[in-house]
Amino acid sequence: MRLLTFVVASTFLISCNNTRDYKDSSRATGWKMNAKEGGFQYNPKAKEQETGPGLVFIEGGTFTMGRVQDDPMHDWNNTPNQQHVQSFYMDETEVTNLMYMEYLDWIKEVFPPSNDNYRNIYEGALPDTLVWRNRLGFNETMTENYLRHPAYANYPVVGVSWIQAVEFSNWRSDRVNEFILEEEGFTTRGARYEVEAGETFSTDTYLNAPTLTYGGKDSITRGGKTSQSLLKRNEDSTNLYVQRKDGLLLPSYRLPTEAEWEYAALGLVGLRSYNVIRGRKKYPWDGQYTRSGDRRSRGDQLANFKQGDGDYGGIAGWSDDGADITAEIKSYEPNDYGLYDMAGNVAEWVADVYRPIVDDEFNDFNYYRGNVYTKNAIGKDGQVKIVTSDSIVYDTLSNGKIVARNLPGEILQVPVDEKETYLRTQFSESDNRDYRDGDKRSTRYYQSFGSGDDLGEGDERDPADGKRMYNSPRHRVSADSTGGLDRNFDTSNKRTTLIDNEVRVYKGGSWRDRDYWLDPAQRRFFPQDMATDYIGFRCAMSRVGSKSKKGKRPRN
Repeated sequence: MRLLTFVVASTFLISCNNTRDYKDSSRATGWKMNAKEGGFQYNPKAKEQETGPGLVFIEGGTFTMGRVQDDPMHDWNNTPNQQHVQSFYMDETEVTNLMYMEYLDWIKEVFPPSNDNYRNIYEGALPDTLVWRNRLGFNETMTENYLRHPAYANYPVVGVSWIQAVEFSNWRSDRVNEFILEEEGFTTRGARYEVEAGETFSTDTYLNAPTLTYGGKDSITRGGKTSQSLLKRNEDSTNLYVQRKDGLLLPSYRLPTEAEWEYAALGLVGLRSYNVIRGRKKYPWDGQYTRSGDRRSRGDQLANFKQGDGDYGGIAGWSDDGADITAEIKSYEPNDYGLYDMAGNVAEWVADVYRPIVDDEFNDFNYYRGNVYTKNAIGKDGQVKIVTSDSIVYDTLSNGKIVARNLPGEILQVPVDEKETYLRTQFSESDNRDYRDGDKRSTRYYQSFGSGDDLGEGDERDPADGKRMYNSPRHRVSADSTGGLDRNFDTSNKRTTLIDNEVRVYKGGSWRDRDYWLDPAQRRFFPQDMATDYIGFRCAMSRVGSKSKKGKRPRN
């Protein structure tokens, strides 16, 4: 027994000595990671994505999109189809006047409208307060006060076009990530309050060309405590700046897709029975009525909507829904995902270009119509091109309003070309908004054996105008020799539709709508460069990593 014990122990010690220690080493090469000598560096402390300010986690899943009980409008654009949505985040409430005022204040500070070069940046971001006016109504109180008066601070912002909502989302992304870098000690504390027009922070610029961020000021990008500590270790380190692989910066805020918005509004998580959904939901809450059946709040309205002709809130008192126009956020109970006002209050912009039919035959995963693929512009020196104060790109919209498409400090974007599309099966063009529904191949005039480009003659302004699939009005706005705008309104009587690539979907009912429009499946469209007093928006953010935050456990 002694001899046997000695042999076993010796063998164990020898085998331990011959076994390499692969702890903290690569499973691919065996090399040690995060070694002081060099090699691959990564963040071992990085975990799942943090929830950004104002957001609520929405676990993705499968649902029936577009399922409605009736269609008295005869739109026939809600055909039921099965879709799957990945997990994402969405704003708990609609974007408020206070949130949008913070955006306007930042623009005014950094790009003062008193400067002729920046005036259109601020004016292009201003909501259209004249949306409240009515030829036969006295609404001047809202026109003058709704956006700026503190009494309306926590009310949803309106008068914002789809384009303005997108620009707000982009601004919000940069401000959140700028704050994260400062809090983590990578940038100089307080620098975000002292930036000038050509020195603004852009997330994409920081990730792609960090030395060009903040106008190329190293004193800011490498002035934090963490950066100083890294500099002391190795002045030539390539890890002085946060990279995407560090998992520190959040994905971009954006508008939700139509599928995401409808999925989140339904809140089917509250009706789940194993993997079967019992029944269906007409509203974001459970039940078939707009009044509460709960004993404590029985009879109270569950949303802010128009109850009938001349009835925007009910008789004053107990049966009143608490609002005549919009209502303050969180005035009503949230749905099962914790989202407020997914029915009523204001309708909301979503990211999608409108088409009468959702093309689920082509795609049933993260459905979205509106992809326009771009890439970073690269200069002759091999570096990305940064927009400067002298190279701001402005766009004149169909209604004559001028907006800035990018701001100084951002990377100039250009359409993808053959380098990205050659021999690919997923996409072949930069602009895919009218793919399979509005492009040349989808028209009844297209001939595969011909040139494919000649769609016939139309009016003198657009040779192919007569045979477009969606023959919508085309308004022209151009600048004359004096800098004034020449507005050419399309007066042709040959137009057959208002649908084109410039109209976007908006979802949900509003304070102006009857309860028919409270159904999350309902869908309508509006020009992306116009605004109303009943359409607002909320932001979303993609989820990276795991589908759920919690592990699955047995039900019983």
